[in-house]
Amino acid sequence: MAFIQYILDLGPAIVLPIIMFGLGMILRMPVGRSFRSALTIGVGFIAINLVIGLMGETLGPTTQKMVENIGVNLPIVDVGWPVAATIAFGTASVVPWIFLLGIVTNLAMIALNWTKTLNVDMWNYWHFIFSAAFVHVITGNFILAIGIGILTSVIVLKLADALAPVIQDVYQMPGITTPHTETAGLAPLTWVLNKGIDRVPGLNKLHATPEDIQEKWGVIGEPMMMGTVLGGLIAILAYYPDFATDPGDAFANILRVSITLGAVMLVLPRMVAILMEGLVPISDAAKKFISSRFPGRELYIGLDAAILIGAPANMSTAIIMVPITLVLAILMSFIGLNKMLPFTDLATLPFFCIWATTWHRGNIIRSTVIMSIVMTFYLAIGTFLADATTQLAIAAQFDMPDNAQLISSIDSGAHLVPFLLVFPFMLDQINAYGPNFMVFTGFIVGFTLISYIVFFVKYLRGDVIGMEDKHLYVTEDASDDESWDDYTASAASTEGSSDDSASDGGYT
Repeated sequence: MAFIQYILDLGPAIVLPIIMFGLGMILRMPVGRSFRSALTIGVGFIAINLVIGLMGETLGPTTQKMVENIGVNLPIVDVGWPVAATIAFGTASVVPWIFLLGIVTNLAMIALNWTKTLNVDMWNYWHFIFSAAFVHVITGNFILAIGIGILTSVIVLKLADALAPVIQDVYQMPGITTPHTETAGLAPLTWVLNKGIDRVPGLNKLHATPEDIQEKWGVIGEPMMMGTVLGGLIAILAYYPDFATDPGDAFANILRVSITLGAVMLVLPRMVAILMEGLVPISDAAKKFISSRFPGRELYIGLDAAILIGAPANMSTAIIMVPITLVLAILMSFIGLNKMLPFTDLATLPFFCIWATTWHRGNIIRSTVIMSIVMTFYLAIGTFLADATTQLAIAAQFDMPDNAQLISSIDSGAHLVPFLLVFPFMLDQINAYGPNFMVFTGFIVGFTLISYIVFFVKYLRGDVIGMEDKHLYVTEDASDDESWDDYTASAASTEGSSDDSASDGGYT
């Protein structure tokens, strides 16, 4: 346990390069090229985290000011994804077993051709531990907890298999997928919601990608300018009362938030490009290794969803969703469906928006509608898990905020697979929130289950989900990956990459 904890404490920026270097050696890459690729991946993750951290440092105080202006009192504090990770790693009895059995299960499924995904994202194994931790604490049944944790990993691996073709096509990432629980778990719901929008007259005709906006508005429509404008609007909502007392400081804060979010929109895709520069050679080596030993087989490398968040449509949707999430939290509180104050996880909205934007190739109007619906689910689930989360966090010695009675997070609400698996063991807690909440939670569970059933039935029938209807969202004279030109150019020029690896998107 101590050794595993030591490795985890190193963080993904160190652990992932070590794993990828080892994978490169197994794939018989030259030592120098393997080391360079692994190091580049680590640098890319550090760069991405720096940009996300900057976004969080900027949005945190701004969001707090917005909440103060509204004057709402919601008793459950959103302390962000760290509380879920702390609960997971704090349940020491299940941690080593989930890691060991999770790796064995993944390798066994690959050997039996039950999955194409090799999940090297070891840091995010805490997602699977999260399920096990709740079940273990609630039931005290160790075997059941381990089983739920491994079942979570199996479902997420199958989701990663199903999502790989569209990821590789939209984001131009050959051989890559994302077995990332709180993002991949949303994909079946957003796919159903997107298909539903296809059938709504009027709404199904509205179309606005970052490329469309830039073409119509010129320089104003560039991602950097969009981030600056949206950031300025959010900052005005936060700091406008300060003009009465200190207009100079208010104006400075608005400029700071505005320019910072503009910088995030410009810089983040370039940071992802650094990561891709390291990934492409290893992905190519994996394809060659598998094709030489298992003709006709594919292998996807499973990574953190951080590699997808930099798309302009995704970032634009995330910024738009900041004030919308706050408004939804307040409106839902009036009818007894939410008691959580969104705060820390507003900075991680780019992760949650990935599958609200991907299916339709970056239509910001659709992604905002879809994400607004999904956010009501996240807020309700986060509220539902608050009591148990608080107890588990205290037991795991989580650093509780001052004066906080209950804590949860949007991220906890985004763990849909763990929520579905844990929900049957927590039914006795639902009565505490009133009849409206009970009905809405039942709707969430029912809609999510139906979405998953429809999604997997379609996948198991052999349909390549997200590719067979591509023509509905991409016109012949417009490319759905224009916003990633710099990104793919960087990946394609990587030393040791194949000539066609970046052009075909890895989709076969």
